[in-house]
Amino acid sequence: MGAFSYTVRQAFSQIGRNKNMSSASIFSITAMLLVVGLFFSIMVNVNLMAKNAEDQFDTISVYLKDTVTAEQGMELAEQIKMIENVADAQYLSKDDAMAIMKERWGENGYLLDGVPSNPLPASVEVTAVALEDEDKIVQELNKFDAVDEVRFYRDAIEKVMTISGYIQKGALAIIIILLIVSLIVVANTVKLTVHAREEEIHIMKYVGATNWFVRGPFFVEGILIGLISSILAVVIVGFAYYKFTELFTPRFLILFNSGMVPFDFIIQNLIIIFVALGVCIGALGSILSMRRFLDA
Repeated sequence: MGAFSYTVRQAFSQIGRNKNMSSASIFSITAMLLVVGLFFSIMVNVNLMAKNAEDQFDTISVYLKDTVTAEQGMELAEQIKMIENVADAQYLSKDDAMAIMKERWGENGYLLDGVPSNPLPASVEVTAVALEDEDKIVQELNKFDAVDEVRFYRDAIEKVMTISGYIQKGALAIIIILLIVSLIVVANTVKLTVHAREEEIHIMKYVGATNWFVRGPFFVEGILIGLISSILAVVIVGFAYYKFTELFTPRFLILFNSGMVPFDFIIQNLIIIFVALGVCIGALGSILSMRRFLDA
């Protein structure tokens, strides 16, 4: 217990003595974790948007003009069913569309209660027999006078998946670079501490201190630097994501017809990811430095 207490005290003392380098290490790891948090938040939301679009992948939305009555909409749905390669067609009123929108928004559905009037159009949801039939079906749908707009999502999904791939590759490259930089900075921080205590370390080993007793404070120092960095990163990313969802969720839902990943899911996963990465980087940086400057 005394050895553990000594190790922790020395680790905090070393961080205090090397404020500049310790701050540089914390800044470096925090910056890397912020980039990880940014791309993680983007990726999970892009994946959610792709999944919601994929749910509509085989559906063509036929939006009707405001002048079209419910009876005319249902009659139109029956006519559309007669088109070649159409598997099914269902009429959705404006109220039906609002109910579906609230369901998709999940816990944010209450935001739609404050809308003074229902802005969603009535529509006919058309299911094709096969995806390759959609282009021909769309051509036929555009011939109806009651149709205001025809929308299907195959091209959008392909674009989303392409963008998602680019984001993943770019994020991986940037994270690897920042990971290497963070390791170097942490290693240099510990290296300076080792140099500053070189004479003391020689005396400790001379009187019989074990290698792990000597290495302990430096190892804990790296872990503390990583832990402090992860806490800072969680606070910054969590606050930023909370504010972003608070301000832009309604617009995001309207533009992309998809909700955003809940704050609780983001913050819980970021805590795990950040603490694991921060502590591992700090510990590994210390190990790399100690292997070079202390006897194995």
